[in-house]
Parts: sequence; C-alpha cells; structure tokens
Amino acid sequence: MAGEFGNPVVVEETVDILMIGGGMANCGAAFEIMQWAKGTDLKIKLVDKAAMDRSGAVAQGLSAINTYIGDEQDPADYARMVSNDLMGITRDDLAYDLGRHVDESVHLFEEWGLPIWKTDENGERFDGSKGMTPLQDGGKPVRSGKWQIMINGESYKWIVAEAAKKSLGIENIEERIFIVKLINDKNDPSRIAGAVGFSTRENKIVVYTAKAILLAAGGCVNIFRPRSVGEGTGRAWYPVWNAGSTYSMAAEAGAELTLMENRFVPTRFKDGYGPVGAWFLLFKAKATNAFGEVYMDKNKEMLNDYPPYGQAAVPASCLRNHLMLKEMKDGNGPIYMDTVTALANLRETLSPREVKHLEAEAWEDFLDMCVGQCGIWVGENIEPEKKNSELMPTEPYLLGSHSGCCGIWTSGPTDVGAPTEETEAGVPDHLPSGWNWGYRGMTTVNGLFTAGDGVGASGHKFSSGSHAEGRMCAKSMVKYCLDNDHTPELDTSVDELVDAIYQPVKTFLEFKDYTTAIDVNPNYITPKMLQFRLQKIMDEYVAGVATYYTTNAEMLKVAGEKLDMLKEDAMKMRAKDLHELLRAWENYHRILTAEAHMKHIEFRQESRYPGFYYRADKNFVDEENWHCFVNSIYDKETGKWTCFKRAHVDLVDKSKLFK
Repeated sequence: MAGEFGNPVVVEETVDILMIGGGMANCGAAFEIMQWAKGTDLKIKLVDKAAMDRSGAVAQGLSAINTYIGDEQDPADYARMVSNDLMGITRDDLAYDLGRHVDESVHLFEEWGLPIWKTDENGERFDGSKGMTPLQDGGKPVRSGKWQIMINGESYKWIVAEAAKKSLGIENIEERIFIVKLINDKNDPSRIAGAVGFSTRENKIVVYTAKAILLAAGGCVNIFRPRSVGEGTGRAWYPVWNAGSTYSMAAEAGAELTLMENRFVPTRFKDGYGPVGAWFLLFKAKATNAFGEVYMDKNKEMLNDYPPYGQAAVPASCLRNHLMLKEMKDGNGPIYMDTVTALANLRETLSPREVKHLEAEAWEDFLDMCVGQCGIWVGENIEPEKKNSELMPTEPYLLGSHSGCCGIWTSGPTDVGAPTEETEAGVPDHLPSGWNWGYRGMTTVNGLFTAGDGVGASGHKFSSGSHAEGRMCAKSMVKYCLDNDHTPELDTSVDELVDAIYQPVKTFLEFKDYTTAIDVNPNYITPKMLQFRLQKIMDEYVAGVATYYTTNAEMLKVAGEKLDMLKEDAMKMRAKDLHELLRAWENYHRILTAEAHMKHIEFRQESRYPGFYYRADKNFVDEENWHCFVNSIYDKETGKWTCFKRAHVDLVDKSKLFK
C-alpha cells in the first residue's frame, strides 16, 4: 500500500527495543543484542536513514583503526590521553570503561574478514592481504601512532554491517526511514515511549512505540559555512548526513547534554578534506609554513600559555591548531604537509619493497576513505613524493566519538569510583546526581540510550570504540526491558505527529501556485536557503572560519537573536518532494544543535579550546573557575535552554602525561 505525496500511509508498530541509526554504534548493538535477548520474546528493530552497508562516519572506508589498546598500554593510559587531548575535562569513567572493551570489537572485525597490517619477527611491515597471525593470537599490528593500527579498510563498513545484519536478522532492519522525533511517555514524561519518522523512498510515515531506544545517529556537520563553495558547496570532512539529529532529538525529549561548547576543527588537506593522520603518524611528515619552518617548533613557547596541557608530551589537538593559526594570521601561509622530506627520509631506512609499498599506501590512504583527495592530487599534478600539499583548518564540526567530546550526559560504570553525588550548585532538581544513575549508556531520560557520537565528555572512541559502546548498550537495554515491565503510551496522538512531520509538504502544496517560479515565493522558504542562513549566522557570529574561530559575548547575543528568527522562519520551510522533506527535518535538527552550541559557548566564561574557538573577551583557560562540565537541558514547550555546571573529577592520575 503506497500513499501519495501530502497524504501518506501511516504505519504504527510496537517493539521493545528500537535502534535509530546504522553507523558503527548501532552495528555493534545489533551484533551483540541477540546474545542477550536469546530466550526472551523481545521484539527488536533497527531503522536507518540510509543503508547500513554505507551508513555513518565509516561509509567511505578507513585506512586505520584509531583506537586499539593492545598490550603495550592499559585503559588508564587511554583515559589519560583522552583527557589531555580535550583540555582536561572528560569523564574518566566512560573512557576507562571503553578502554576495557574496545579491543574485543577490533578482534571481531578481523575475525569477520577485515585485513589488518602486521609486522613480522624482523619488524618488517606487511599489509592485511598477507594474513599472518591474528591480533587475538598475539599478532603484532602496524602501529601508526600510540593508539592507531593500519588496516586495508575500503570495505570496513560493509564487513561490520554484514555481521550486524546476520545477527539481528534482515527482517528486523528497516532502511531509508528517517526518524525525526522522539516521543515521551504520556504517564511519565521522564521516560521514552517511542519515535516517529518517514520513508525517504515512499509516501509513508512510521510511528514506533518502544520501551527502550538506542539513539546513535551521528554528530553534526554543515551548521557552519563550509570552506567549499560552488560545485563543492557542502563538502565537509565529517559525513554530510550527520545533521545533529542525535543531539536535537535527545534534547527535545528532555535529555541532559554536556560540553556542547566543544567542537572539532581538524587540520586537513586543503579542498579535499583528506585525512592527515597516516602522514603525521606513519610517514612521520612535518607541517610547515610557506618558508619551510616547522611551526610546532617555531611557536612552541606559546604552549606555555596553557599549563598543564601545553606541557604534555603530545599537546592537545586544539593547541596544535593554535600554533598553526598564528602562522596564518602572521601572513606566513600557505601551510604545507612536507610529504617530500618525509618520503625521502623513509627511503633511507626502509627496503625497496617497503618503499614501493609505502608510496602506494600514500595513495591508498585516500582511496580507502577520501577519494576526492586523490582527485585533487591528480587534477593539480601533485605527486606527494615530489610536491608538498597544502593544509587548512576546516570549518567546525560537533561530534563525540572523534577528537571532540560534545554530546549527551550518560550513565557510566559503577566499579571505577565515579562520583555518586554532585558538588556544584545549580543542577536542576529532577536530574540525577553523580555519574551512574542507571543502566550503562542510558541518558537522563529513562529508556533512552546513546552510543558513539551521542556520548558526551569522552572523545577518541572513533570507529572501534563506537562499535564497543553499541555493544555495551545492547546488553543494558535488554536488562532494562526485562527489569521494567511497563507498557509505554505515546504522549502525542498519531494524527498530531503526522501533521507535524508533513507540515513542510502542506506548506508547499498550499502555496505552490501563488507564483510562477517554484523557488520564489513569499509564503515559504526552501530548505537549501534556510541552511545557507544558518551557516552564515554560525560562521560570522559563533566562531566560524570567517572570524578565524573568534567570537565574544556581543556576537553571541546577536547570534541568539538571529537564531530565534531563523527558528520562526523554519516553520515556513517547504518540501516539494521527499528529498526536500528530508532536508527540511535535517535543518530543524541542525538549528537546535547550533543553538545548544552557541548557548554553551556563551555560558562558559573562558576559551577552553584555543585553536578550536576563541572568546576574544575571555581569551584564557580558567582552571580555577571553569575546570568543570557545562551541561544543559532544553524545554521544548518554551524553547528555552538552561545551562549549568557539573563538577569534574579525575579518576586516573594525570601527572604521568606531563614532562
């Protein structure tokens, strides 16, 4: 049965557990959950906006797994690294717990067929095609850094998705369904009861009632104006389909957010956004200014302005940006990755076979995960062994699983000494105190879980960690459902939900004949134009590339006024087809996420992440007053945010980090 545009078929479905998103986190949950649900009659379903084989941040593939602990380090070392890279404010309990579980996911990937590079007994490197001893049996991975291991990863996501689909069963997976709203319980607003979305392929709305929901739909991209324009408009480093749905839907459901002021501004190869990790870590390349000076050496005194984080053996990512931005502002650009010297140096120490392999890998690094960068090299006649490539800091992204830590406040493990009380005043009364108030991975809304980019205050999980977090949630969601024998009831009628979701369609159908040019109409705005407006506001007032990542209280105030008007105008968005309906709802999610970001930067009276953003009026790190989490809740009835502090506590000794 197929509906028609403007008059969709409505499907209602009741499940016990609903998983939203098809990325690494939910692939982990889908694989794991059947082991715990065996013998129960739990009904479990996964819905994905796209298709699992190429969904999420790993869609294009990867050339390294960035989190593998191995036997040289332990979870406490990992928690230390995460903390230092994010300027000292992370949840050690979440990082440590992840460190205990992540290697198991990597071993599973290898078992499922992911080729992982190894070294032989002489220390010579071989790529994954050579097989060799599996990691689980003592095989030695090729480390590109302390935590990273090299893989042949073009098909990484396919391999992981296949295992998830086999375990959960293809009949329990629905693709091309975009979930746009979570629904609370009619009898208990602090509990989740369901979700609603629409098909991006047919005229259909789906309303799910569920006891437990795992919301893991990625981070947020394209709220800031990207550096790419014209045909490249919207090209970004993180996947463009990450529209902040995780953060906005959780906030609207009443979940507590944390560290939404944090953002990641990666240094990437210019225009292609190609990753730099393998070049820095595996090929040992250095970044220089236009005159060949290594800015990390030239400007190293600047690190002393940020004790203790500047004194760490590896300075935080934002501080490395901070030193590069100095060169750019001083007019010493462009910035280059010195690929020529790096490859020449490697030729002196490696065998001819290894050199040949390495030069091939320089290309495959991008073919595995960022094909566009190869296109730029070819189009600009760049051979990396003969000509250096430009680097550039990108526009900002909001995420919780890579080198950023914004996201949702989640319940952690109970066995690592995490605080159970809150020492900061001002936390709203209805919120839990301490760091473990319920099931592992649960948000402050009962029955609502998150993983991957959704989990705040614990970055550096990457692909393997997101998968492991999904697995942890799978176990706790099954337990939650078995412990809580209640029947959820939606707090909003199905008719109201359908009306809300199809509002952009109704707006279009009502006014489309008012003008002869379909895109020019005083009664509606196209999703594309609304997104341009959002990006312009964020870029110019909330520390985007236009201002060299700088803002202040006055600029943030203007941003708030403009975002209020944008929210009003967003109600007039049109959708002329299902694709525009998708874009319209992505915009709603982006606007709310952008607003959270702005409110948090406004509340935190310091510049905690220099190189990622600067408050020009508070351009310092204030350890005495702001060494804390900034958290918030959103009231969807009033549209108001409440920001507050939560105390930060170290659970592992951080002194080991510093010289």
